[in-house]
Amino acid sequence: MTTYRTPALKTEMVTFRSGAENISGFLALPGGRGRHGGIIALHEWWGLNDWVKMQATNLGANGYVVIAVDLYRGRVTDSVSEARKLKRALPEDRAIRDMSAAFHYLANRPDVDAKHIGSIGWSMGGSFAIQLAIHEPRLAACVVNYGALPADLVDVKRINAQVLVNCGARDRGIPASRVRAFEKLMKEAGQSADIKIYTGASHAFENPSNKSGYRPEAAADAWCRTVSFFGQTIKAESRKVHCGGR
Repeated sequence: MTTYRTPALKTEMVTFRSGAENISGFLALPGGRGRHGGIIALHEWWGLNDWVKMQATNLGANGYVVIAVDLYRGRVTDSVSEARKLKRALPEDRAIRDMSAAFHYLANRPDVDAKHIGSIGWSMGGSFAIQLAIHEPRLAACVVNYGALPADLVDVKRINAQVLVNCGARDRGIPASRVRAFEKLMKEAGQSADIKIYTGASHAFENPSNKSGYRPEAAADAWCRTVSFFGQTIKAESRKVHCGGR
Protein backbone atom coordinates (compact mmCIF):
# COMPACT_ATOMS: atom_id res chain seq x y z
CA MET A 1 0.00 0.00 0.00
CA THR A 2 1.41 3.35 -1.06
CA THR A 3 0.80 6.28 1.26
CA TYR A 4 1.34 9.95 0.41
CA ARG A 5 1.48 12.73 2.98
CA THR A 6 0.99 16.47 2.78
CA PRO A 7 0.86 18.78 5.81
CA ALA A 8 -1.98 17.58 8.06
CA LEU A 9 -3.30 15.32 5.30
CA LYS A 10 -2.86 11.62 4.56
CA THR A 11 -3.91 9.78 1.39
CA GLU A 12 -3.88 6.08 0.62
CA MET A 13 -5.55 3.36 -1.42
CA VAL A 14 -7.94 1.25 0.65
CA THR A 15 -10.21 -1.73 0.05
CA PHE A 16 -13.73 -2.35 1.32
CA ARG A 17 -16.59 -4.76 0.67
CA SER A 18 -19.21 -4.28 -2.03
CA GLY A 19 -21.52 -7.28 -1.89
CA ALA A 20 -19.33 -10.33 -2.33
CA GLU A 21 -16.43 -8.33 -3.78
CA ASN A 22 -13.52 -6.37 -2.41
CA ILE A 23 -13.28 -3.02 -4.21
CA SER A 24 -10.83 -0.17 -3.85
CA GLY A 25 -10.89 3.55 -3.37
CA PHE A 26 -8.56 6.48 -2.90
CA LEU A 27 -8.93 7.79 0.66
CA ALA A 28 -8.00 11.31 1.78
CA LEU A 29 -7.86 11.92 5.52
CA PRO A 30 -7.71 15.41 7.05
CA GLY A 31 -5.59 16.22 10.05
CA GLY A 32 -7.08 16.81 13.45
CA ARG A 33 -9.14 14.80 15.88
CA GLY A 34 -12.87 14.32 16.10
CA ARG A 35 -15.43 13.42 13.50
CA HIS A 36 -15.56 15.00 10.06
CA GLY A 37 -18.02 15.24 7.22
CA GLY A 38 -17.53 12.52 4.61
CA ILE A 39 -17.54 12.78 0.81
CA ILE A 40 -17.90 10.07 -1.85
CA ALA A 41 -16.11 11.21 -5.04
CA LEU A 42 -17.02 9.64 -8.38
CA HIS A 43 -14.81 9.70 -11.44
CA GLU A 44 -15.41 10.54 -15.09
CA TRP A 45 -15.47 7.87 -17.77
CA TRP A 46 -11.65 7.90 -17.78
CA GLY A 47 -11.53 6.00 -14.49
CA LEU A 48 -9.95 6.79 -11.13
CA ASN A 49 -7.08 8.86 -12.51
CA ASP A 50 -4.73 11.40 -10.95
CA TRP A 51 -7.08 14.35 -11.58
CA VAL A 52 -9.88 12.76 -9.54
CA LYS A 53 -7.42 11.85 -6.81
CA MET A 54 -6.32 15.50 -6.75
CA GLN A 55 -9.93 16.63 -6.31
CA ALA A 56 -10.32 14.18 -3.43
CA THR A 57 -7.09 15.42 -1.88
CA ASN A 58 -8.19 19.06 -2.15
CA LEU A 59 -11.52 18.23 -0.52
CA GLY A 60 -9.67 16.38 2.22
CA ALA A 61 -7.56 19.48 2.80
CA ASN A 62 -10.81 21.31 3.55
CA GLY A 63 -11.47 18.97 6.46
CA TYR A 64 -13.43 16.06 4.96
CA VAL A 65 -12.82 12.32 4.92
CA VAL A 66 -13.04 11.58 1.18
CA ILE A 67 -13.28 8.25 -0.60
CA ALA A 68 -12.92 8.30 -4.40
CA VAL A 69 -14.45 5.02 -5.54
CA ASP A 70 -12.82 2.95 -8.28
CA LEU A 71 -15.90 1.95 -10.31
CA TYR A 72 -13.77 0.39 -13.07
CA ARG A 73 -11.85 -2.06 -10.87
CA GLY A 74 -8.43 -0.60 -11.67
CA ARG A 75 -8.97 0.34 -15.32
CA VAL A 76 -7.88 3.85 -16.32
CA THR A 77 -7.55 5.32 -19.81
CA ASP A 78 -7.03 8.58 -21.68
CA SER A 79 -8.49 7.16 -24.91
CA VAL A 80 -12.00 8.32 -25.79
CA SER A 81 -12.86 5.05 -27.53
CA GLU A 82 -11.64 2.96 -24.59
CA ALA A 83 -13.40 5.23 -22.08
CA ARG A 84 -16.63 4.80 -24.02
CA LYS A 85 -16.24 1.00 -23.86
CA LEU A 86 -15.51 1.09 -20.13
CA LYS A 87 -18.54 3.24 -19.44
CA ARG A 88 -20.85 1.03 -21.51
CA ALA A 89 -19.51 -2.08 -19.78
CA LEU A 90 -20.22 -0.70 -16.29
CA PRO A 91 -23.49 -2.16 -14.97
CA GLU A 92 -25.54 0.57 -13.32
CA ASP A 93 -26.70 -1.72 -10.53
CA ARG A 94 -23.09 -2.59 -9.69
CA ALA A 95 -22.11 1.07 -9.62
CA ILE A 96 -25.00 1.84 -7.27
CA ARG A 97 -23.97 -1.08 -5.08
CA ASP A 98 -20.36 0.17 -5.00
CA MET A 99 -21.46 3.70 -4.07
CA SER A 100 -23.72 2.37 -1.33
CA ALA A 101 -20.79 0.33 -0.04
CA ALA A 102 -18.66 3.48 0.00
CA PHE A 103 -21.38 5.26 1.97
CA HIS A 104 -21.40 2.47 4.56
CA TYR A 105 -17.60 2.46 4.64
CA LEU A 106 -17.57 6.15 5.56
CA ALA A 107 -20.56 5.93 7.90
CA ASN A 108 -18.85 3.20 9.93
CA ARG A 109 -15.56 5.05 10.34
CA PRO A 110 -15.06 6.57 13.81
CA ASP A 111 -13.67 9.77 12.27
CA VAL A 112 -16.80 10.42 10.14
CA ASP A 113 -20.12 11.93 11.20
CA ALA A 114 -22.57 9.56 9.50
CA LYS A 115 -25.25 12.27 9.38
CA HIS A 116 -23.02 14.50 7.27
CA ILE A 117 -21.96 12.54 4.18
CA GLY A 118 -22.14 13.93 0.66
CA SER A 119 -21.40 12.85 -2.90
CA ILE A 120 -19.68 14.60 -5.79
CA GLY A 121 -18.97 13.55 -9.35
CA TRP A 122 -17.92 14.82 -12.75
CA SER A 123 -19.60 13.84 -16.03
CA MET A 124 -20.38 10.11 -15.67
CA GLY A 125 -19.53 10.46 -11.99
CA GLY A 126 -21.91 13.39 -11.68
CA SER A 127 -24.70 11.19 -13.02
CA PHE A 128 -23.85 8.57 -10.42
CA ALA A 129 -23.59 11.16 -7.62
CA ILE A 130 -27.26 12.06 -8.06
CA GLN A 131 -28.18 8.39 -8.44
CA LEU A 132 -26.67 7.78 -5.02
CA ALA A 133 -28.88 10.58 -3.69
CA ILE A 134 -31.89 8.73 -5.12
CA HIS A 135 -30.89 5.37 -3.65
CA GLU A 136 -29.41 6.46 -0.30
CA PRO A 137 -31.90 8.48 1.79
CA ARG A 138 -29.27 9.32 4.41
CA LEU A 139 -27.06 11.20 1.94
CA ALA A 140 -26.97 14.83 3.11
CA ALA A 141 -25.52 16.64 0.08
CA CYS A 142 -24.85 16.03 -3.60
CA VAL A 143 -22.75 17.95 -6.14
CA VAL A 144 -23.33 17.22 -9.83
CA ASN A 145 -20.74 18.58 -12.24
CA TYR A 146 -22.13 18.27 -15.79
CA GLY A 147 -23.75 14.89 -15.12
CA ALA A 148 -27.06 13.52 -16.38
CA LEU A 149 -29.95 14.49 -14.10
CA PRO A 150 -33.08 12.47 -13.31
CA ALA A 151 -36.10 13.25 -15.48
CA ASP A 152 -38.66 11.23 -13.50
CA LEU A 153 -40.61 12.92 -10.70
CA VAL A 154 -40.75 9.61 -8.81
CA ASP A 155 -36.93 9.52 -8.68
CA VAL A 156 -36.67 13.19 -7.75
CA LYS A 157 -39.08 12.73 -4.84
CA ARG A 158 -36.69 10.13 -3.39
CA ILE A 159 -33.88 12.68 -3.05
CA ASN A 160 -33.37 13.85 0.53
CA ALA A 161 -29.96 15.41 -0.06
CA GLN A 162 -29.40 19.07 -0.78
CA VAL A 163 -28.25 19.43 -4.39
CA LEU A 164 -25.74 21.67 -6.17
CA VAL A 165 -25.35 21.56 -9.97
CA ASN A 166 -22.55 23.08 -12.08
CA CYS A 167 -22.93 22.79 -15.86
CA GLY A 168 -22.12 24.52 -19.13
CA ALA A 169 -24.50 26.42 -21.40
CA ARG A 170 -22.82 24.88 -24.48
CA ASP A 171 -22.90 21.27 -23.20
CA ARG A 172 -24.57 19.23 -25.93
CA GLY A 173 -24.73 16.08 -23.80
CA ILE A 174 -26.29 17.80 -20.77
CA PRO A 175 -28.20 20.68 -22.39
CA ALA A 176 -29.43 23.58 -20.28
CA SER A 177 -33.04 22.67 -21.13
CA ARG A 178 -32.67 19.35 -19.29
CA VAL A 179 -31.05 21.08 -16.34
CA ARG A 180 -33.98 23.49 -16.10
CA ALA A 181 -36.42 20.59 -16.43
CA PHE A 182 -34.71 18.95 -13.45
CA GLU A 183 -34.96 22.21 -11.53
CA LYS A 184 -38.69 22.30 -12.27
CA LEU A 185 -39.12 18.71 -11.06
CA MET A 186 -37.29 19.54 -7.84
CA LYS A 187 -39.73 22.41 -7.24
CA GLU A 188 -42.69 20.11 -7.95
CA ALA A 189 -41.29 17.73 -5.35
CA GLY A 190 -41.08 20.56 -2.82
CA GLN A 191 -37.30 20.70 -3.00
CA SER A 192 -34.73 23.01 -4.48
CA ALA A 193 -31.38 22.78 -6.21
CA ASP A 194 -28.61 25.35 -6.40
CA ILE A 195 -27.93 25.42 -10.14
CA LYS A 196 -25.44 27.45 -12.14
CA ILE A 197 -25.14 27.26 -15.92
CA TYR A 198 -21.86 28.76 -17.11
CA THR A 199 -22.06 30.89 -20.26
CA GLY A 200 -19.56 29.79 -22.91
CA ALA A 201 -18.70 26.54 -21.12
CA SER A 202 -19.22 23.10 -22.62
CA HIS A 203 -18.85 19.60 -21.18
CA ALA A 204 -15.99 18.85 -18.77
CA PHE A 205 -15.04 22.52 -18.47
CA GLU A 206 -13.49 21.93 -15.02
CA ASN A 207 -10.83 19.46 -16.17
CA PRO A 208 -7.55 20.95 -17.55
CA SER A 209 -7.02 17.77 -19.58
CA ASN A 210 -9.91 18.92 -21.75
CA LYS A 211 -7.64 21.14 -23.84
CA SER A 212 -10.32 22.75 -26.00
CA GLY A 213 -13.09 22.91 -23.40
CA TYR A 214 -11.31 23.84 -20.16
CA ARG A 215 -12.53 27.15 -18.74
CA PRO A 216 -10.28 28.12 -15.80
CA GLU A 217 -12.45 30.96 -14.48
CA ALA A 218 -15.62 28.85 -14.58
CA ALA A 219 -13.75 25.92 -13.06
CA ALA A 220 -12.48 28.08 -10.19
CA ASP A 221 -15.97 29.43 -9.55
CA ALA A 222 -17.51 25.95 -9.61
CA TRP A 223 -14.89 24.77 -7.11
CA CYS A 224 -15.63 27.66 -4.74
CA ARG A 225 -19.35 26.95 -5.02
CA THR A 226 -18.67 23.30 -4.22
CA VAL A 227 -16.49 23.97 -1.19
CA SER A 228 -18.93 26.56 0.16
CA PHE A 229 -21.87 24.19 -0.40
CA PHE A 230 -20.22 21.33 1.45
CA GLY A 231 -19.25 23.75 4.21
CA GLN A 232 -22.91 24.62 4.68
CA THR A 233 -24.35 21.12 4.32
CA ILE A 234 -21.95 18.59 5.81
CA LYS A 235 -20.07 20.94 8.11
CA ALA A 236 -16.45 19.93 8.36
CA GLU A 237 -15.54 20.53 11.98
CA SER A 238 -14.01 23.91 12.82
CA ARG A 239 -12.34 24.49 9.45
CA LYS A 240 -12.29 27.36 7.02
CA VAL A 241 -12.97 26.54 3.39
CA HIS A 242 -10.22 27.04 0.80
CA CYS A 243 -11.15 27.82 -2.80
CA GLY A 244 -7.57 27.71 -4.05
CA GLY A 245 -5.27 24.79 -4.49
CA ARG A 246 -6.82 23.12 -7.52
